[in-house]
Amino acid sequence: MVRELHQVRANSLPTNPVPVQDSSFLSGQFPETAPTANPVFFRTYSRRTENRREPLADVIQRTTQGLVELGHLTHKEAALIQLMQQQLKSLPSGRWLWVGGTDWINKPENFSGAYNCTSTNVIDWQAFGLMMDLAMMGCGTGAILEPRYISQLPAIRNRLLVSLEGEIGTTPATQRHDRTQVTIDDHNVKIRIGDSRQGWVQSYKALLELSTDKRFTGDVSVTVNVSDVRAEGEVLKGFGGMANPIRLPGLYERCAALLNKAIGRQLTSVECCLLIDEAAATVVAGNIRRSAGMRQGVSSDEAFAVAKDNLWQQDDAGNWRIDPERDALRMANHTRVYHHKPTEQECVDAVRKQFYSGEGAIQYAPEAIARSNCDLLTTPALRADFLAAYKQGTANEWLQQHEPQMSVEEREHRLGRYGLNPCGEILGADFHCNLAEVHLNQLDPSNLDEQANAFKAAALSVAALLNHRFAEPRYQKSRDLDPIVGVSFTGLFDFFVHAFGVEWLRWWEAGRPETIAGLEFKQKEQVFLSRWRDTVNQAVWEYCDRHQLKRPNRCTTVQPAGTKSLLTGASPGWHPPKAQRFIRRITFRKNDPVALACLDYGYNIVPSQSDKDENGNLLNDPFDSRCTEWLVEIPVEVSWANLPGADTIAIEKFSALAQFDFYMQVQTYYTAHNTSATIELTEAEVEPLAKRIYQAIANDEGYISAALLARFDAPFPRLPFEKIDKATFDRRQQDVKTKQQTSDFYAALSRYDSGFSLAEGPAGCDSDKCMLPEKK
Repeated sequence: MVRELHQVRANSLPTNPVPVQDSSFLSGQFPETAPTANPVFFRTYSRRTENRREPLADVIQRTTQGLVELGHLTHKEAALIQLMQQQLKSLPSGRWLWVGGTDWINKPENFSGAYNCTSTNVIDWQAFGLMMDLAMMGCGTGAILEPRYISQLPAIRNRLLVSLEGEIGTTPATQRHDRTQVTIDDHNVKIRIGDSRQGWVQSYKALLELSTDKRFTGDVSVTVNVSDVRAEGEVLKGFGGMANPIRLPGLYERCAALLNKAIGRQLTSVECCLLIDEAAATVVAGNIRRSAGMRQGVSSDEAFAVAKDNLWQQDDAGNWRIDPERDALRMANHTRVYHHKPTEQECVDAVRKQFYSGEGAIQYAPEAIARSNCDLLTTPALRADFLAAYKQGTANEWLQQHEPQMSVEEREHRLGRYGLNPCGEILGADFHCNLAEVHLNQLDPSNLDEQANAFKAAALSVAALLNHRFAEPRYQKSRDLDPIVGVSFTGLFDFFVHAFGVEWLRWWEAGRPETIAGLEFKQKEQVFLSRWRDTVNQAVWEYCDRHQLKRPNRCTTVQPAGTKSLLTGASPGWHPPKAQRFIRRITFRKNDPVALACLDYGYNIVPSQSDKDENGNLLNDPFDSRCTEWLVEIPVEVSWANLPGADTIAIEKFSALAQFDFYMQVQTYYTAHNTSATIELTEAEVEPLAKRIYQAIANDEGYISAALLARFDAPFPRLPFEKIDKATFDRRQQDVKTKQQTSDFYAALSRYDSGFSLAEGPAGCDSDKCMLPEKK
């Protein structure tokens, strides 16, 4: 009977039968329309096993098997997930591509490494340690730093006098301790750092705890011994990659200096940011790997609002320098949380600040909380009534009245579900989220069964991870109360061009006006978006019902998709591509085996923007001894570039209001969490966009938060994207063919591959915004 019920539910979606594929079917090939795929895949997602890097086929096999075992998937479900991966129509999260199916991820202490993103309420020292641990596993970390949380931290009472002892890598491997050892003798404390992820975290947390330890009454002398920490370049056998403790010794002195400034009081939100970000900077290890962080502060916290102002400073000679005491703040985005509807002027000020500094984004918390409680707010009237109560400060009483059986603990959790992950696409409190992604550019707009298969495969990929039980109580409690998943897509813009033609592009060029044709386009967009959302909900909920798991009340979102989109050549997330044709520059360290394979494959290599001569001029020779980082230049053409008339439209100049309109379409008809958005604007668009955001919030249209970015009209050198015309694209393509020594990228890689790099696996954040230069 159970098996029969199982099969009925599994077959309820409108999909064609999916044949089971054996490993011989796996082609392991990326489409020719995605020239960036091989470099990105082997740099970011391929692991080293038995003296070789995994080809795509092996990654698909590993990750599918991992989902089958964790999620207890049926034969049919496994076949569907595998087929969608083979065809690059649906992929699990970047984190799962890296660790899924490995022995490492099967250990409970490592479960978090499977998740793109998290958010943690900062209420105790444990929260700081948890975020460092998460960052070391590749997770993005969100942190809410509002007074309601950080006021629970103890006041700083002890001055810490830190000194270092020993040298990294001096203890022989067989004699190293994995765990950090803390010994106390009167007012003298010795911290011997353990040679493990947990050892680093324990040492960091131990230092923070010493600042408030009531056993001490005066100065505390802290000796930090680094001898057991493995040297730079040693292999990390479980997670992958190589050790890089370059910033670790300085972490303790920097944190002590911060804590000592707060003696006699509690930490401010900015000081909490700095402590979290100093640990993040240590994990990033010399900026080889991007950090992924979100810090949320209440809108009335003026110190938080200006924390990054004048981060870059210019001396009398015109030279720029960064404030060393605040340098670590670059590790995360800062967002101001509004628990009330902001005024129009507040919106204008926030948009203007974002235009000039990239900081100061508005998050409208009531909408986030309403969406996170959609299982209770099932009618427009209930929703409006709840929002009115929230505005009056009586939301807790409203919940108590409407849900009298609900525990105090659950009410508090429901009203705190406005935490954001680093890219802002997930809502919750003390949460973990895993994001699968459908590549819409690989789908036929007329094939509804194919679309249903892709979204169902993505839904199963994330639902399987709901079987994890976290060792940390706060994270498991949150999962018990509020299990969440995220099914995203990329290539939406490409999909709609193929579905609606060049006339849709011309409508965008006109600003997406509500003409008769425009309203028709909008209605067609809505049909697709709503159908996909319903497919995801049905697949996730049926899976949960079958496995006796609590249903998530929100399952859909859109992530930035900056890196994974490169595997199929998709426009990222919902955004338009940068141009019809462009040079895409991908960063590698000098002499990276994947970059050397790119050279053999015919791609051009130049030094990065950070490599300059003694006069500050950019280097031109990638093999110059002063060069440390390479940019691989790849000519790219979007899949619809050659449609008649398509390349006459300047898509990089689409208005900010048109972008906002499309974002709100996705937010309204597909996304249940929040749609990650980076809207590019000119200075003249600051006030019109601000007024439109104000209107969206005032009218409860569903707006929560969006990032804004000043449009780069100035010709910055060696940007990640550089628009080119068709003639230049054709010439660069021919140059690749002329210089190409082999058409087999994997064979080229095998010639050079030592298999390891300093930054293995994807970062928790996947946004192109992170790659653009900072405005000074």
